[in-house]
Amino acid sequence: MKKSKTPSIETLRHSLAHILAYAVKELFGEVKFGTGPATDVGFYYDFEFPKSVKITPEVLPKIEKKMKQLIKQNIKFEKKLISKKKATELFKNQPFKLDLIKKHSQKEPLSIYQSGDFIDLCKGPHVKSTKEIPIDGFKLTKIAGAYWQGDEKNPMLTRIYGVAFKTKKELKNYIETLQQIQKRDHRKLGASLDLFHIDEEFGAGLPLWHPKGAILRQIIQDFELKQHIAQGYQLIFTPHIAHLSLWKKTGHWNFYRENMYPPMKLEGEDYILKPMNCPGHILIYKSKTRSYKELPLRYFELGTVYRYERSGTLHGLTRVRGFTQDDAHIWVTPEKLTEELIRILKFGLKMLRIFGFKKYNIYLSTRPEKYVGSLKNWKKAENSLKFALKTLNLKYQIDPGEGVFYGPKIDIKIEDSLGREWQCTTVQVDFNLPERLDVFYIDKKGKKQRPIMIHRALVGSIERFTGVLLEHYGGALPLWLSPEQLWIIPVGSSHKTYAQKIGKEFQKEEIRVKVKDENETVSRKIREGEIQKIPYLAVIGDKEMKNQSLRVRKRGNKDLGEIKIKDFLSQLKKEIEKFK
Repeated sequence: MKKSKTPSIETLRHSLAHILAYAVKELFGEVKFGTGPATDVGFYYDFEFPKSVKITPEVLPKIEKKMKQLIKQNIKFEKKLISKKKATELFKNQPFKLDLIKKHSQKEPLSIYQSGDFIDLCKGPHVKSTKEIPIDGFKLTKIAGAYWQGDEKNPMLTRIYGVAFKTKKELKNYIETLQQIQKRDHRKLGASLDLFHIDEEFGAGLPLWHPKGAILRQIIQDFELKQHIAQGYQLIFTPHIAHLSLWKKTGHWNFYRENMYPPMKLEGEDYILKPMNCPGHILIYKSKTRSYKELPLRYFELGTVYRYERSGTLHGLTRVRGFTQDDAHIWVTPEKLTEELIRILKFGLKMLRIFGFKKYNIYLSTRPEKYVGSLKNWKKAENSLKFALKTLNLKYQIDPGEGVFYGPKIDIKIEDSLGREWQCTTVQVDFNLPERLDVFYIDKKGKKQRPIMIHRALVGSIERFTGVLLEHYGGALPLWLSPEQLWIIPVGSSHKTYAQKIGKEFQKEEIRVKVKDENETVSRKIREGEIQKIPYLAVIGDKEMKNQSLRVRKRGNKDLGEIKIKDFLSQLKKEIEKFK
C-alpha cells in the first residue's frame, strides 16, 4: 500500500491561512475577506471587519484557540471549478473577491475551496483535511494594516499574521529566534542608540540621521571610498535630478515607471528625481572619445537615488524611498569581461568579510522572458559569470529567468548572525544601455566598438546595509565602526580637567572619544555606557591621575583593570587596524 505524500510546508501554511479566515468568520460574523497566502515563515490573511469589531493583539489567542478547535474537527478541503458567473453570485457580498473575479478571464473556470462552512476563491494547493496540520506547529504573531492589493488608493484592511512549521520544536526555535529579531530590530536600536529616526512630518521612507548615526554612515562611506580608490576606481558625482527625456531614452521610463517619482516642471521642461545613477555615469564616459587603452574604465559614486516604494512595504532603513548606494559602472572590452568579473567578486567578498559577514549564498540569474540584446550575447555573458564563479571556486545556485531585462546577474546574499539572508552584492552585465545611448570605444584598428557595461554594488544601499549591520551585531558594533569608541569617566570634579586633557590626546590619534563629566555618579555613567553599547569605558580617579593610567571596562562587563594610557591607546589602534 502506497503511503500518501506528506504535504509541503508551503501547503500547510496556505491551508492554515484558510483556517484562520474560517475561525475569524465563526467568531466575528459579517467580515469581508481579502486574500491569504503562505509566506516564507507562515501565513497571513487580510480582513475588513465591521466598525463595531475592534481587533487588537489581545484577540489573537482567542482566534488561535478557535483555529485549533476547527483543526481537531478533521475538516476536508474540497476543490471545485466554477464559472465566472457562478463565482460572482457566490461571492456577491464579498467586494474584494468580486474585484479578483472581475480581473479573471471569462473563458477559464475559477477554482474555489470549501472547508466546512467556509468557501474561498483560491488556486490551492491545500491539505486533504485538517488532520494533516500539526496542531502545535503554528502561532498567530501580529496584526498590521495593509492596503488592498498594496495600493494606498484602496481600502485599508486588517492583516493577521501567523508562523507555522511542521513540528512544535521548529516553532519553538523560531519563536526564540523571533524574540532575538525583535530585540535586535534596527528601528528600536536606532532610537535607543540615538542614530536615526523617520519622521512622518518630513516624509515616509526618508530617514533623518542624528549626529551619531551620521558618523556611522560616514565611517562606512569613507572606508568604501578608500577601498575603491585602491582598486582603481575613479570617483564621480552626478546630480539628484535629470531631464525626463534621458530616462525615456534609457528605457527606464517604460520599464521602471511605477517605481519612479512623477516629473516636475522646471521652466516648461520635465525633470525627475533619479532612480538610478547609471545614465549619468554613461554621459561622463561619453564626454570624450574613449580608446581601448582606457578600458577597463571604472567609475564609482556614492550616489543618492529616489524610488517610489509603496507605503506598506517601507521598513526602517531596510526599505526606504531615498538611499545612497555604492554604485559603480565599468566598461570593458569583450575579451576582458571574465577577468573583470573575477576582480569584482573578489573585491565584494573581501568587503563583506571586513564588515563581519562570513556566510553567504550566491545566485546566478539567467535570461528572463522579456529581454533586450542577442541570444549570442546573453549566452556569452552567462558563461562569463559562470566561469568567474568557478574560477574562484564559489558555489552558486541558478535562479532561472530572474536576470534583469538588459542582462544576467550574480547576487550575493549574506547571512546575518540569526541566519537571515540579506541581498548585498550584485553584479550585472548590460547590453541595453550601451546600445541605447550609443556607447563606444576605438579599438586597435581605429574602429568603433561597443564596450560591455557592468553595473555593480558591493554593500548596496548604505541605509539598508546600516540596518543589517545593527541587527547582525545587535547594536554592539565593532570598535572601528562604533560612532563613539570610548567614554572617559572622571570620578569627581577634581578629575575633570585631567580627563578632558586625556580626551584630547585620544582625539589627536583619531579615537572617537567622549568625556562624561556630567554631575552624575560613576555607576550611573557606566550603566548608561552599557546601554549605549560603548566599546570601552575608562574611569579616572586619584590613583589613575597619579599613575597616568585608566581603569578600563570593555563592553560585555569585562573589567580589564588599570592600564597605562599609552598602552591602552596602542591597544585601541591595533584593534581598529585588525578590522581594516
